[in-house]
This record gives sequence, structure tokens and C-alpha cells, in this order.
Amino acid sequence: MRGQSGKCGHCGVSSTVVHGRYLRRIADAPTAGTRVVIELLVRRFRCVNGGCAAVTFAEQVAGLTRPHSRYTPLLRDMLGHLGLAMAGRAGARLATALGIPVGRDTLLRAVRALPEKPVGHVPVLGVDDFAFRRGRRYGTVLIDLRTHTPVDVLDSREGAALATWLRRHPGTEVICRDRAGGYAEGARTGAPEAIQVADRFHLWQNLGQAVERTVNMHRTSLAAPPISTTPASAAPSIVQSLPEKKIVTRLRQQHAEASELYAEGWSKAAIGRELGLHPATVRKLVTAGSVDDLIAKTEQRAHIVDDYVEYLHRRWHEGERNATKLYREITKLGYRGGELAVQRYLRRFRHGRGFIAQRGPKPPSVREVTSWIMTHPDHLDTDETAALATITTRSPELDQLATYVREFATMMTKLRGYQLKPWITAVEQDCLPALASFARNLRRDFDAIHNGLSLPYSSGPVEGAVNRIKMLKRQMFGRAKLDLLRKRILLAPR
Repeated sequence: MRGQSGKCGHCGVSSTVVHGRYLRRIADAPTAGTRVVIELLVRRFRCVNGGCAAVTFAEQVAGLTRPHSRYTPLLRDMLGHLGLAMAGRAGARLATALGIPVGRDTLLRAVRALPEKPVGHVPVLGVDDFAFRRGRRYGTVLIDLRTHTPVDVLDSREGAALATWLRRHPGTEVICRDRAGGYAEGARTGAPEAIQVADRFHLWQNLGQAVERTVNMHRTSLAAPPISTTPASAAPSIVQSLPEKKIVTRLRQQHAEASELYAEGWSKAAIGRELGLHPATVRKLVTAGSVDDLIAKTEQRAHIVDDYVEYLHRRWHEGERNATKLYREITKLGYRGGELAVQRYLRRFRHGRGFIAQRGPKPPSVREVTSWIMTHPDHLDTDETAALATITTRSPELDQLATYVREFATMMTKLRGYQLKPWITAVEQDCLPALASFARNLRRDFDAIHNGLSLPYSSGPVEGAVNRIKMLKRQMFGRAKLDLLRKRILLAPR
């Protein structure tokens, strides 16, 4: 039963003076896939408060209507959850199939209207960045590591933004972060009493990069020593060294020019404009330890003929010199490249350049060996274990590298942070430059890394949240603004 009076939504004064009536249509939750519309005969009252800005007002039915709303609270909540889970286009298609014909913009407005939960006290905070637009604009996601739930999203990855947030939400005791200097400074400024913990995932990733560089420097040890069975008459009388590749010559020149300008105080952007290089290329040039590191990465690239080298060598030793015939033969074996690549590979033999006596299977790649070294020995199969043992026996440097990696892995998995300092000292005194560079960098953030290798806190939930943000962005075709993306990050079901 409706009451005899209505309460003004502006001033709250009740009135019994009916000004008129009108028919109001309100969409409700569907029944058995059928659209439901409620028709109400609504009274409009005249406000009896002379000081109220409203002359008339419409009555509202508790739990059913809201001012200016065409949906019941139940249906509006359903639309909000559809928008959170599936965004605009997909959500609108599903809503129509369920008996709720609605547009994508309505769904997104319902998402934006959802209230956010208060942040509250976050004693253990996880921090990481994510890209709104890769390479141009980044944000920061903050995770409560007790509940693994996002608590806030910042429109910046600068340390000042994190410091401001920490001052507004005091009480944080532990901050898990990556090794970025901005977050370290922001945590130090905003919460000086908090314990900073470096993420073990990024430590292992950085170690893997150092291992790959080291393996690349000793890649000549990956292949078995060549055994020549070629008659002296079949081999070239003079073996010349291969000329330096054009890309290597260009790298040397660019590295020298960029390093000279950077030493004179030029910014990386200015160097890029001066030399006509992309900013990422300039960063690679000026941050490289030496030009040899850049050359090693370049020469590491696999050649399209590599899988068929053994066959080509064997046929060459048998006396076959026709590149077209050899190309047709390896095409039948699965080669998918062009004939020109085969001709270029054989050209060195025709002119007496390079060694043609190498026989046997193709050596493992740098990345394969790096993967074997970085994998727990119990997780390698028999062939991989044997291949790694052969390589480490052949190269004392790679054997020592594998030992250091195993020691670091034990220290990281068993939380033996007290072993970090002796490990760094031992690596710095050894003859593995890339690994020594990694060890020296650990000293720059030693306290946070020591905590990361000693305390049980992990940034795994933060990395999972960043991966989930990427999925949310793909759902919205990467076009969501911060306010909408923020709602979905904080409120969407996980």
C-alpha cells in the first residue's frame, strides 16, 4: 500500500498535495530470458516548503525506483557486474542474449557508477608498474599481499606518486617491489620505517640475462672440436678469416659515436636526433658494457641454414659443388628458406674462407645452454643433463658459471640471505665479466635484495595482477581511460 504523502528529495519535507500523475516504465531483471518492464502510476507532489528549490517532486518506491533511473536497483547491479566481467561490447551481446537489451555505453556507465571499497590498513604492500600505452605511458598498481587484492591504481610510475600515496595511507610495514630506483626512493620517502623487499622473480630474471651473456662469450665451447675426414685435395689450400659483417662494422661506429656524445653530456634523446637512431637503440649503445657485448648478441642470431649444415658439409666433402642441387636436396629434407641463403653459405668454401672440416651434429644454441644452466638438475631429461655435463667439462668457465647459479638458486629458494654477501664477493673476484657486473649491481640495492632472499614475502601476486590488467586491456581493445580501467582492476571478479 502506498502512503498518503511523499517526501521531497531536496529538502526532506513530507507533502500530501498531489500535483499530478504519470506512467513510469522501469526495466527489471529478466525472467526465463524474457524482458521484464514494470509500469507504475506515479504521483507527483507539490513541495510545501517555501524555501525549497523544488516546486514538485515525484514519489519513489523503496527498493524499486530511483530518481531519473530507468532500471531497478537489481537490474542496475546486474549490468554493473556484466560490465565489470566483460566490458562494453561483449557484455552488451551477453546481456541481449539474457533478455536485457542494453547498449555498451550503458554498461560502461554502470561500471563507472559502482562505488569503490575503502583502502583501509595495508601492512604488506606490493608495488609494480603496468603500461597504459607501452613505451609511452605507465601506471602503478598497489596490491594488498595479505589478501592478494588490488587496493589502488596510480596514474604514474614515478616515486613521488608512491610516496604521496604512502603518506596518505600510513601504517605500511613491508613494501615488495622490483629493483626500479623510482619505487625504492618513493618507498623510502613515503614510508621510511617500512621494510623494502626486492622481488625474487626479477632477481632470477636479471641473473638469467647475465648467464646468457656469459654463455654467449664462450659459445665456441658449445660445439665439439671439429674432426676433419676431408682429403687434403678437397679442402682449400688457404683458410682465410671471414670478413667482418656490415652490421658489426655499423655497430662499432654507432657505439663509438654515441659513447663520445654521451660522455660530453648529451642526453639520449639528443643523441638519437643527432645520429638518426631510435631512443631504444641509443639506450642499448650507451648502457652496453663494451661494443663486444653488442657484437656477441648480434652474432648469436641463428641462421636459416643452420639446421642443414651437417648435410651440406657432408655433401661438399663428397664432391658436390652445385649450390642449386644442394638447395633442392635440403628442400626435400624440410628446408624452407631460399636458394640465395644456401649460395651465400657455400660461398665461403669456394673462396677458401672458413673451416669446412667441421662434422657432427649441430651444437646447442646459447639460449638452450642458458636454459639448462638455469633449470634445476632434477628437471632436466637425460640428454640435456649429458649435453650440459659435456659442455661444462669442455669449458671451466661455464662449469664455474653453473656452480654460481646453483648456489644463488639455493640461496633464493631456501631464503639464505646471509650467504648473499660472500656470493657477491666470490663472483666479483672471478673471471666472468657479465656475472660480475650482475653481482656489482646487487650491491646498489643490497638491503632490499637481502630482505628478498631472507623474508617469505613475494611479489608473485603483483605479477599476477599485472598479467590480469593486460587481459582487461585486451578486452577493451586498449582504449579504456584511467577511471574505467581503475574500476575494473579494483572491482572485477578474479
